[in-house]
Amino acid sequence: MNTNQEYNNPIVWQRADPWVYKHSDHYYYFTASVPEYDRIEIRRSRTLQGLGEAEPTVAWRKYDSGPLSANIWAPELHYISGKWYIYFAAARTTETKAGLFDHRMYVLENDSANPMEGQWVEKGQVRTQWESFALDATAFEHNDVLYYVWAQKDPEIEGNSNLYISAMSNPWTLTGKQVMISTPEYPWEIIGFKVNEGAAVLKRNGRIYISYSASATNHHYCMGLLYADESSDLLNPASWLKSSQPVFQTSEDNGQYGPGHNSFTVSEDGKDVIVYHARNYKEITGDPLYDPNRHTRAQMFTWNEDGMPDFGVPVQDTSVKEMK
Repeated sequence: MNTNQEYNNPIVWQRADPWVYKHSDHYYYFTASVPEYDRIEIRRSRTLQGLGEAEPTVAWRKYDSGPLSANIWAPELHYISGKWYIYFAAARTTETKAGLFDHRMYVLENDSANPMEGQWVEKGQVRTQWESFALDATAFEHNDVLYYVWAQKDPEIEGNSNLYISAMSNPWTLTGKQVMISTPEYPWEIIGFKVNEGAAVLKRNGRIYISYSASATNHHYCMGLLYADESSDLLNPASWLKSSQPVFQTSEDNGQYGPGHNSFTVSEDGKDVIVYHARNYKEITGDPLYDPNRHTRAQMFTWNEDGMPDFGVPVQDTSVKEMK
């Protein structure tokens, strides 16, 4: 089991839903939910550790009213066919409880070589077969097909969100069938809320792996894993197998609570790294969604003989900072 401390954690304070992408220019690019939920920031660094000190650039700010005016959540930065794209979710209100579950998914595009520069253009909402709560989109390419994976509420299924996959005709348009590949069903997926969200894709050992997060965003938050053979029909739900137990979860011994909503990258020398958020305390005052202290953390992980990833346990913090 991988328990080595490779980074000084947290690497970025008060940034939930972290997304890290290492580009061909050898920079690490980073975006995440900011505590104010009002903007999308990007920062970059030559090292993963250096992201914490990197100066952020604001790519986009929320509107004062309308569908893009509240709770800007979980941006991801992708480089697709020579352009940069940001996938994110936004709601229209924070005034009611329903406003927390009123998100839709949107896309920004930038044709600059450096996403810290240029203009981010709104490409609009990603339309799915339902007009319902949807968020946490990610994209990946496989066998020359661009796929989109996201979390959404099916009005006919009890719970908050399931995971879906679809092919795309371009980085903001779904095409063909949209299929559910996971719904909250195990006890560890339905604590507080019935949630599958925060998908991240990893391709290795002849398989496509999709990690995801489950349950409420307090100390019960944890990660599960889906996987499919790389030669299988990824749009067939039967192609996807699901871990019956969490693959990454709270470690009281290490003082890490609610790890999840991860992304994957590699270290400067090519080792596999999981980037995730967690808190360093268990008791939360008020709604966990508005507690700002989900900090971004990173650690290396290994692979088992059966080809499955071994994420180990969330490592202890090595950096101390007073947060309000």
